[in-house]
Amino acid sequence: MELPAVTDVAVIGGGYTGLNAARVLARANINVVVLERYTVGWGASSRNSGIVTTGNKQAIQRFFRRRGAELTQPIWRAALDAVDLVGEIIADEGLACDFRRRGHITLALKPRHVASLQAQADWFAERLGHQMQVLSAAALREEIGSDRYYGGVVDEWGATLNPAAYAYGLAQVARRYGAKICENARVTRVEWLPHGFNLYTSQGMVQAQEVVLATNGYTDGLIRPLRTTTIPVGNYSIVTEPLPPAQQEALSPNGRAFFDSRRSLHYFRLTPDGRLLLSGRTHWTLDGDPIDSAKYLCTQMAKTFPMLRDIPITHSWSGQLGMTFDGLPRLGRGAGVHYALGYNGYGVAMATYLGTELGLLLSRQKTHSPFLELPHQRKFYYRKRPWFLPMAITGLRLLDWLA
Repeated sequence: MELPAVTDVAVIGGGYTGLNAARVLARANINVVVLERYTVGWGASSRNSGIVTTGNKQAIQRFFRRRGAELTQPIWRAALDAVDLVGEIIADEGLACDFRRRGHITLALKPRHVASLQAQADWFAERLGHQMQVLSAAALREEIGSDRYYGGVVDEWGATLNPAAYAYGLAQVARRYGAKICENARVTRVEWLPHGFNLYTSQGMVQAQEVVLATNGYTDGLIRPLRTTTIPVGNYSIVTEPLPPAQQEALSPNGRAFFDSRRSLHYFRLTPDGRLLLSGRTHWTLDGDPIDSAKYLCTQMAKTFPMLRDIPITHSWSGQLGMTFDGLPRLGRGAGVHYALGYNGYGVAMATYLGTELGLLLSRQKTHSPFLELPHQRKFYYRKRPWFLPMAITGLRLLDWLA
């Protein structure tokens, strides 16, 4: 689409955050343009595992200890509502993206992890009223065709979908409501003026009253004060060829998504066409060798499912996540620009929720969000590049080996 000369709101980034903000704004009859550097969903919005989850439970527990129940409860409620919201948008707008709500399981990789998962389930039930089911190793056999794990915790709130189809569907919905989506429109400079903003792009300049930064793991120095709000982390995935139906049934009889209990997280699921999709933060760095990452993930897959050792891998890919130091997402305004980012690997649900939240706030359909109260945790040693990531992943793997 041709770049407009003037708009009410310019959204930088055509992923889940930006498209949902545009969807809400356009539906409220506000002129909005989405400026995407490449194509809709080009980043992690199309290159993720398609697991829709409630978020980082350990980060919620830490936040509860620091800030108490009064602020933690609405943040956790939002994490639950985010999964509901994804399902509601898909149903209301008729999006064809294989949305399935069958929950997920966190798997105990070592015997002593079972007690930790039990304690976490008890904590969430007692403090936040969220019920999860703890499974013994024997009960787990009804959920996964692997002897690698010693137990698990079922969270029925989770879901899965086709991430790229969801992104493309959101773009169609936003366009239908009147949003303009300009692909291959890289924003090179944002000029803050008394009357609004001038945004200089590879397709020309656009004037906007408000600007939304929706770049998550691809946030760079465009808005300098926001550069260190998130840490870009590489995430890698592989997928097998379609498996025979009997093998699919043996591997995942209930169609759940799975996470393991290690700090250097791995997660996997069966796709609707019967492939095993496995993802992990194998390097964390952005320039990791995709071939080495694929080999590493293949090794992990074979450890979990030995019967898949010789199954061909058809695709391997990577994307960038936006991490924060405390594990919680960010919503706010800085340098005059509104932003939502830092989803810590749980972006399908939280990017949908916070993108929608931004749209509601800017269109004055809401006046407050609990995420506006989250303090922004930054580190003095993070200025331009996340030079510490190789040490971080090495440290996490050491802790995984020791724990």
